[in-house]
Amino acid sequence: MEFQQGLIFAILAITVALFLSGRWRHDMIALASLLACVLVGLVPTDQAFSGFGHPAVITVACVLVLSQALQATGAVDVLAMKVLPKQAGPTVTISALTALAAILSAFMNNVGALALLMPIAIQVAARIQLAPGQVLMPLAFGSILGGMTTLIGTPPNLIVSGFRAETAERGFAMFDYSPVGVLVALVGVAFVALIGWRLVPARSRADASSFDTGKYLTEVRITSDSKLVNMPLRDFEKKLEELDAQVVGIVRNNYRAPSPPGYYRLVDQDVLIIEADPESLGALLSNLGLSLEESPANQKDKEVSSGQHEAETSKDKEKTKVDSDSELHLQELAILPNSDLIGRTAVTLNLRKRFNIHLLALSRQGQRSYKRVRRTSLQAGDVILMQGQQEALAVFATDFGCVPLAERQIRVPEKRNTLLASFIMLGAISGAAFGLLPAAISFAAGMLAIMALKVMPLRKVYSAIDWPVIVLLACLIPVAGAMATTGAADMLAHTMLYYLAGDHAILALVLILVLTMTLSDFMNNAATAAMMCPIAISVAEQLSVRADPFLMAVAIGASCAFLTPIGHQNNTLILGPGGFRFGDYWRLGLPMELVVIAVAIPALLLFWPL
Repeated sequence: MEFQQGLIFAILAITVALFLSGRWRHDMIALASLLACVLVGLVPTDQAFSGFGHPAVITVACVLVLSQALQATGAVDVLAMKVLPKQAGPTVTISALTALAAILSAFMNNVGALALLMPIAIQVAARIQLAPGQVLMPLAFGSILGGMTTLIGTPPNLIVSGFRAETAERGFAMFDYSPVGVLVALVGVAFVALIGWRLVPARSRADASSFDTGKYLTEVRITSDSKLVNMPLRDFEKKLEELDAQVVGIVRNNYRAPSPPGYYRLVDQDVLIIEADPESLGALLSNLGLSLEESPANQKDKEVSSGQHEAETSKDKEKTKVDSDSELHLQELAILPNSDLIGRTAVTLNLRKRFNIHLLALSRQGQRSYKRVRRTSLQAGDVILMQGQQEALAVFATDFGCVPLAERQIRVPEKRNTLLASFIMLGAISGAAFGLLPAAISFAAGMLAIMALKVMPLRKVYSAIDWPVIVLLACLIPVAGAMATTGAADMLAHTMLYYLAGDHAILALVLILVLTMTLSDFMNNAATAAMMCPIAISVAEQLSVRADPFLMAVAIGASCAFLTPIGHQNNTLILGPGGFRFGDYWRLGLPMELVVIAVAIPALLLFWPL
């Protein structure tokens, strides 16, 4: 082993270990790996950021914008409501949902496709009397399967195409993945619909009703001898911090002020709507001179579950007059894998001041959290229960990357925009599919058309791009290139062949597929593809066979991450809403991966002969 080969192996080993640890974001790890390669001389300094101009990276960014345009204009919502059966049994319903997810994921971001269909899936699960997870996991797996069928279906396909372009005349075309990908997706969807959903554990999750928010929200009245009279609200909130409680509204003179400002001064007979647990409530009443307000709001508070609070004064028992514009709602939100909420708390976000909303409860892997909710660092897949005005909740969900879990109405802002978004996406796909333009140019033209015709607000165009994924891809492409230039890929391929596959090309093909699938179950699929492509090409060269089937095996294996919630973003997204635990995925995931191997290997040999 040469010195440079040892360096690249050491950097890759540390990179993979960091990916598996989950302590850092994937884009940070990729950037650190790239900089390490530059500092030790494995990547020339003038080529360090060449990945940002790579066609695969440009195509991914443009496809994300076009996908967002389809979502924002309501085109996908209309399609989903027309295609899905209104009344059917579990098998037909799950088949339709999974198939639709696969079709959408072939032409748009698969995380976006899953996010659009999740509220429908949860509603459908209740109708057919299944646990939400028994519908959500097949839906997530279907969206993953659909991504492997086209060039733009998933970033690994674009990465593989880029490596193929370096060893052949051109990269893979738009539908070169379809013969094998569609066959694998069809068999996979059929397996999930007929058998697979029965293997999913029927976990119950903490939904809005089981959060039992009546336990949290209590109305208390400030008495004349209270220490709070004439105290600024901000000072009172500091006292509440010690008891892990918060004010969510104030009633004064039969008018409720939701989310009042910090300078608001408390007066005698104010009614405070406070979120607190029972243990804290006793100390709150005794230490601060407060008395419980006797009203229906203190009892199980069914009004809370519908997002509306009513308070009665102890004097006349009249209902509080509430301005309709300030009506409060409860909303469940699932945190997306790339959400800006990850690693942050309600306290650091300052939700009330910035959005006039409150975090009431948190569900993680199906378990409710009652204590220190506002100081708990949020994670991808968490389900949070938010309270606030409907518009504020919608803005918050959009800005921070959350998926509303309640049923949504179909909203089509303008028919013109819906049609334009659909035709522009179709045009971009056609331009790339028929070879009229390179994929990167065709989809960049589509993005320009979206902007020029104002199909979606210009300010949302760049926010639609998943920048961590872009940085990840751009940084790992030069690192993968260093594997080839140093001979590390050749050495690793030779070792694998010598000890495992020998001269058997088919066995080597199986090993490449299984190794890629295994890595993808524990680290980002784009990173897996970038690391495995040089090895696959080297294996093919040493066996003196075509590289195409091995590159296709990498593309399939990188997409098929079914064993863990961290292998694919879609697996992470259903973790909280499905009430899943880390070990639940293999029950359906392992049979799925065996099905993929059984179908993919013969299909590869048929359509991409050695």
